[in-house]
Amino acid sequence: MTVGAGRTGRPTLAVVGATGAVGTVMLQILSQHADIWGEIRLIASPRSAGRKLALRGEQVEVVALTEEAFDGVHVAMFDVPDEVAAQWAPVAAARGAVVVDNSGAFRMDPQVPLVVPEVNPHAARVRPRGIIANPNCTTLSMIVALGALHAEFGLRELVVSSYQAVSGAGRAGVETLRQQLSMVAGTELGTSPGDVRRAVGDNTGPFPEPVALNVVPWAGSLREDGWSSEEMKVRDESRKILGLPRLPVAVTCVRVPVVTTHSLTVHARFEGEVTVHKAREILATAPGVVLFDNPEAGEFPTPADVVGTDPTWVGRVRRALDDPTALELFVCGDNLRKGAALNTAQIAELVAADFG
Repeated sequence: MTVGAGRTGRPTLAVVGATGAVGTVMLQILSQHADIWGEIRLIASPRSAGRKLALRGEQVEVVALTEEAFDGVHVAMFDVPDEVAAQWAPVAAARGAVVVDNSGAFRMDPQVPLVVPEVNPHAARVRPRGIIANPNCTTLSMIVALGALHAEFGLRELVVSSYQAVSGAGRAGVETLRQQLSMVAGTELGTSPGDVRRAVGDNTGPFPEPVALNVVPWAGSLREDGWSSEEMKVRDESRKILGLPRLPVAVTCVRVPVVTTHSLTVHARFEGEVTVHKAREILATAPGVVLFDNPEAGEFPTPADVVGTDPTWVGRVRRALDDPTALELFVCGDNLRKGAALNTAQIAELVAADFG
């Protein structure tokens, strides 16, 4: 059965990739958010067709990804690999759906807006290809806070280091960390060169090095001059979302032994002098941001507390010691919620308002 089938006057939503890691979170979010949709159609690969998933208290049967699956769909949210999105998103758009795509296939296409509703909601209205892109989870973990500060102070340079959870590499990343943790638990490993690597052996999964008892200064695939694809995404996407095509950005992405929730240190330089008081005021009132910043009491965001929540959490707000125009921040965001499913759902809700 389908949820809301026959409820006239409400747009029809398709969730493509409903059985994946982010798709699972997406169904939770759809069950928690306001009930704005009519029919909700769950679509996945043919091997998943016929499975039933819980949505809004009902069991909904998954249908196979075909052209006909998009008939009558107003908005289609895609959470599938890049190559699948590249093939099927234009098909859905040609069938009349507005596509909100969570893959990397269209993010830098000049005819596809890259949208964060708290930062640039207006961009969602101009979509010549019928497709709206969702940013990468690392970018999304910081950009809501950064967008609020940019609106007030005018961003002119960005230096970022990420501390990325293994779930950013999918279920294989999570399984790899859990397997490695079981191998090293209760041992004296981590005290001599190479002992963790020897214990783990070839079980490094999607990572080039062991991630348990370790940090790995690499995420993504190799790009020119030693940069990684993940680092280039943060640079290029931040520029596009903020409308700053020449913004100087330096990024180093690091994988850490955390299951879910990305963290970043942010050094942001602005057009003029900034104050911590004003920055805190902006962050405390910015939609989608929680200011959690009291180091004297040991209060600042960590993945252990942020996981499973929607906002971007910000702490350690300081003015740079040697530059009165720069701020230092530590930010955390759940890479499966705001970093993927939630932002996609928020964009879809923006679009749904057009069908009201």
